[in-house]
Amino acid sequence: MRVVIIEDEKLSATRLKNMLFEISPDIEVLAMIDTITDSVAWFREHSHPDVALMDIRLADGLSFDIMTQTKLACPVIFTTAYDEYAIRAFKVNSIDYLLKPIEKDDLQQALEKVGSLQSQADPNTVVQQLLEFFKQKDITYRTRFLLPFRDGYKTVLVEDIDFVYSSFRITHLVLKDGSQETVAQTMDDLEEQLNPANFFRANRQHLISIQSIGSIHNYFNGKLKITLKRDPERELLISKEKAPAFKQWLDR
Repeated sequence: MRVVIIEDEKLSATRLKNMLFEISPDIEVLAMIDTITDSVAWFREHSHPDVALMDIRLADGLSFDIMTQTKLACPVIFTTAYDEYAIRAFKVNSIDYLLKPIEKDDLQQALEKVGSLQSQADPNTVVQQLLEFFKQKDITYRTRFLLPFRDGYKTVLVEDIDFVYSSFRITHLVLKDGSQETVAQTMDDLEEQLNPANFFRANRQHLISIQSIGSIHNYFNGKLKITLKRDPERELLISKEKAPAFKQWLDR
C-alpha cells in the first residue's frame, strides 16, 4: 500500500510513519508533507497513492482546501480532534477518521477498511458534503473556564483572555488585567474550543485574540512579526505559510 502523510507536526508525522511500518513492512510512504501549498503541488506532479493520511489543521489552513485546489484520486483518512457530532460526518463513503492521539490498532483498522473497499467514492464530493454539514451545524465555543482556587473554584471568562501561550507543555491564559492562569487543555484543544473569529493560532506556542495585537511588521522570508499590547517584549512570529490566513482573519 502506498501512503502519503500530510501532517505539520514533525513528531506526529514520524510517529505515523513508524506505526505504518509496524503494521506492515510492505507499506510505502511516498511523501511526508506539512502544508496545503506543498500538498497541492505534490498531488499535481505525482501519481496518487492508495490512501492519504491528512491532519485537518495545517500551518496554512484546513486540509479540506487541498480538495478545492486539486482533484484527488485516492481515499482519505483524516486525523482530527473534532468533537463527537463532527466525527459522525466523517463516517461516509471512503473517508474515515482517526481521533488524536492516534493508536496503532485504530490506524490498522482504518487501513483495512480502505483495502477492503471495492470501489472508491470521489473524496472531493464527500468533502463538499462534509463542508455543508459544518455550515449547517451550530457550533458552540467555550465561554469560560472553571479553575481550582484555594479551597474551591473560580471562573475565568474567555472574553477576559488576552492571549494564550504554551511553555514546557503547560498552557497559560494571559488575562487582560495582566494576571495568568494555567489550564489543563493543550493548545490544540483550545484552538478547537475558542471561537476562531476572536482567536488565531499564530504558531505552536501562541493563540492570540484580536484585542491583543499591538502592531504588525513584515519580517524575513515572508514572515510577520507581531507585537502584543500587554507583552511587547515577547517575540511572536507568523510563518510565511500562515501569513495569508492571518491577514484574511484580520480583514473580516
